[in-house]
Amino acid sequence: MSISTPTYDEYPSSSSSTPRSAKVVTLIRQFTNSMKSNGLKLKDRCKKPTQVHALTINSILSSSSSSTSDESINSITNSKSHLPYGLPDSTLIEPPIDPFLRPVDFVDSISDLYTRIVHSCCHEPGTESGTKSGTCCGLYLEQYALLCALGDVKLVRRSLQCAREHAVDVHSKVVLSAWLRFERREDELVGVSALDCIGKVLECPKSALVDGGLNCFRSVFDRCLCVCENASENVDVNNVIVRANNVVCTNNEDEEEEEIVCFCIGNEVVSCVRGKIASLSSPLNTLLYGSFVESVKQKIDFSQIGISAEAMRGVEAFSRTKKLMDFVSPSVVLEILSFSQKFCCEEMKSACEVYLSSLVSNIDDALLFIEYGFEDNASLLVASCLQVILRELPGSLNNPKVLSLFASPESMEKLSTVNHASFLLYYFLTQVAFEEKMTSSNAIMLVERLIELATEKWQKTLAFHQLGVLLFEKEEYKTAQNCFEAAYEMGHVYSATGIARTLYKQGKTYLARDLINKIISDCKRPTGWMYQERSLYNLGTKKLQDLELASKLDPTLAYPYKYRAVSMVTENLVNEAIQEINKIIRFKVSPDCLELRAWFYLVLEDYQAAVRDIRALLSLEPCYMMFHGKMRCDHLVDLLSQRVKQWTAADCWLQLYDRWSYIDDIGSLAIIHQMMSHEPAKSLLRFRQSLLLLRLNCQKAAMRSLRLARNLATAKHERLVYEGWILYDTGYREEALAKADESISIQRSFEAYFLKAYTLADASLDPDSSSVVIQLLIDALKCPSDGLRKGQALNNLGSIYVDCGKHDLAADCYINALDIKHTRAHQGLARVYSLKDDRKAAYDEMTKLIEKAENNASAHEKRSEYCDRDNAVNDLYMATQLDPLRTYPYRYRAAVLMDEQKETEAVEELTKAIAFKPELQMLHLRAAFYESMSDYDLALRDCEAALCLDPNHKETLELYNRTLKESAEFYT
Repeated sequence: MSISTPTYDEYPSSSSSTPRSAKVVTLIRQFTNSMKSNGLKLKDRCKKPTQVHALTINSILSSSSSSTSDESINSITNSKSHLPYGLPDSTLIEPPIDPFLRPVDFVDSISDLYTRIVHSCCHEPGTESGTKSGTCCGLYLEQYALLCALGDVKLVRRSLQCAREHAVDVHSKVVLSAWLRFERREDELVGVSALDCIGKVLECPKSALVDGGLNCFRSVFDRCLCVCENASENVDVNNVIVRANNVVCTNNEDEEEEEIVCFCIGNEVVSCVRGKIASLSSPLNTLLYGSFVESVKQKIDFSQIGISAEAMRGVEAFSRTKKLMDFVSPSVVLEILSFSQKFCCEEMKSACEVYLSSLVSNIDDALLFIEYGFEDNASLLVASCLQVILRELPGSLNNPKVLSLFASPESMEKLSTVNHASFLLYYFLTQVAFEEKMTSSNAIMLVERLIELATEKWQKTLAFHQLGVLLFEKEEYKTAQNCFEAAYEMGHVYSATGIARTLYKQGKTYLARDLINKIISDCKRPTGWMYQERSLYNLGTKKLQDLELASKLDPTLAYPYKYRAVSMVTENLVNEAIQEINKIIRFKVSPDCLELRAWFYLVLEDYQAAVRDIRALLSLEPCYMMFHGKMRCDHLVDLLSQRVKQWTAADCWLQLYDRWSYIDDIGSLAIIHQMMSHEPAKSLLRFRQSLLLLRLNCQKAAMRSLRLARNLATAKHERLVYEGWILYDTGYREEALAKADESISIQRSFEAYFLKAYTLADASLDPDSSSVVIQLLIDALKCPSDGLRKGQALNNLGSIYVDCGKHDLAADCYINALDIKHTRAHQGLARVYSLKDDRKAAYDEMTKLIEKAENNASAHEKRSEYCDRDNAVNDLYMATQLDPLRTYPYRYRAAVLMDEQKETEAVEELTKAIAFKPELQMLHLRAAFYESMSDYDLALRDCEAALCLDPNHKETLELYNRTLKESAEFYT
């Protein structure tokens, strides 16, 4: 069995609960009462929880019955005498309850979803019916909800893009286009308007207002109409909106004799062609030609209709030209809109809505015009107002009027009247509320609306679970429990964590533990979070056993490491605590874990290491509060600066080169943060920060730094480069290339050439395109830059040379990169030696990398390719210990077991990793194993799950189609 080779990757205390409003309780009861009577049954064995509090200075000094020796007491006390808040408290590091769907069997869930998507959405673009495409849009939204649990930004973004691609109605397009913009956080870019367009239909604000499917445009991935560069393609977008909404604008003159009818409004008379006015709508036709007395009158009194003479003249002009004339003002158009609504003049009403929509450009306009839209049932006008508000998120939710628009039941009724209240809209709003950490009261109001709009089972489950999370944070434990129970009884087993947690906070520890015990015993293959949750309700040895099992089943869970580390510190085992927390920081960097490590270093009075971690933490989350939310990190850095050596800008550069050469990304990140204190407005430093954050897989923080780099850039060519990287990182490759070319046309620079080369190299390279990339990198190296970036360019150039078979040139690049301390080039050089059949030299080269880059999992992984099987197994075991998220070691071990005909063991090796990281290649390999074992049902399931993650993966598609054929033959 062959597999592809790996690549080197450049809570609060318990209190009595306050009941929520009667409406929330009623909502919960409406759903829970509809469940089967044999739902969750809990025994009420109440007992106050026994909590284990971390040791503090006061407790140490005052305790006379402690088993700790006097020597240990004195040691801890002395080491912490300088700490303002003592030791970390283990009761305040409880794992949060995740606010998203987490199925017990994730693979089964996404496999089932993929089959539903295929059956509902298998069609050619532009041919789908509205109902079918609307179903597809909903399925991709469900996919988004499921994939949120993986934390992969690119995966969830693609789900939103697919949902937008299959959206048919204006409302869905407006919401999804705004959602995609929010994911890119364009609101943070200085000088970018909410209605600016990046050039793609997917996110174009004007294209979103066009009703209908993809047949309105050539392709959803084409450049949109508002930015067409070819003069022959330039169009009036407003006319496109009218036509796409099935309004045909014609101007055929009536050849019959025109009969004049006069409309009297006060003292003014407006003369109109009777036939033209009658043609505006059926009611007007009946009025002027039917059995009403007005049908024989030459003068008709319209004084009580509610329209001015000027507006009536606008109606008359539209009846002849099918256009709103230039003489009309916005206030007049509003009158015409009201008239159109009253007399059902759909064509004229649509024209008014399009005109008024073009006037909405900011929040104030939107809040003003949306009320007119509600009053006159003007759905398109409301859509344009919603679009501005949504594209200004998250900032717009800080406006009380906007919050009232979405949160109040009265406003939601208005939105429903014009078909703009949907689960989709409120799902977006609640996601913003969670990500922006809105006050729980405001977020709760949005989730309450979400519950009211939920129709499908997964929607109700998600909404109730999210409401439970918010109420739990507000310490309204009884009502939160009801919400979690509603979600749990709909099949969401993970909501049991919420039930157990709320029971525990109400003093029912035994009941909480019994519930989780039931979950574990009922589950065929228990997962790590189940044992983690049960550990909260156990003490002593049982608690530690649960945590060990949780880490074994899911090594990505942070709480077990944090608890063990905090426990070690209370026993004066501070160095051991640091080693424990290092185990997860090595492969999963997070602010809370960095905080703990910094805290531990403070206990040891290692202020330099503590400041390093705090600066790295601030790079991830600039407003983070240390010591369980009691002190700002930046303030702590200022205090500690008196105890650490202060570096000049030159010192920082030297330190950065040193950390870079040891592949110490956290250390490098801290130094960049310190350099920014010297030059806070330097965009290059923010850019470097973003590169390091990407390397640490902190994608959202990296994008924030990149946006700040763009905003701080003073030169246009530099700003274009950062805009190009933003576009590239969010999947817009062609637009990124255009930004690079524009930057080069202004000024040749290292970063512009590097961006273009990197973007081109991302595609499959043929000989011609490879030569282009090579030349671009050579041009980049001729431009001024520092050694850090040039080392990376040399490394990339060497990689292209290797792919082209130019091994000597590649070796020269790697050696030159090593000369300027680009340590990662050892791997490239090892690859060259291997291709020259010198595996010993390749192994030695990778050993050098391992010696320089301590705890580097990818280096162990890569070295395994250059040695015998026994040593390879050892290296891969070390790689897994250092970074359990790397998938190649599991695949390699599984392939070896399969070659030894140990099929069950091979499948199990993959299964234990898939349980906490359901990744494409592991799913593909397990599907291939199942196919070879003639277990076609499981092979198809894994293929479908893999294709749900990447529907265009060629090898999996081939395996899937082959297995389908084999399965059909087997069962026939």
